[in-house]
Amino acid sequence: MFNKIKNYIKGAFEELPKVVWPTKNQAIRITIIVLIFCLVTAIFLAAVDYAFTQGYTYLLQLAGSFKAQ
Repeated sequence: MFNKIKNYIKGAFEELPKVVWPTKNQAIRITIIVLIFCLVTAIFLAAVDYAFTQGYTYLLQLAGSFKAQ
């Protein structure tokens, strides 16, 4: 088992020089894309949450009006 771990770590260090790191401009562009995606996702989830809350509140009011009768 120790030999497998040793080979894994050795292989990881052998692959490290082959890694192509993004340039500064690429990193900035990718970061902006991720932030925009997170913002759009947050807005979508907030809208879905609001819709479900309104629907749930409506159903509770509807159920309450049936009890009163």
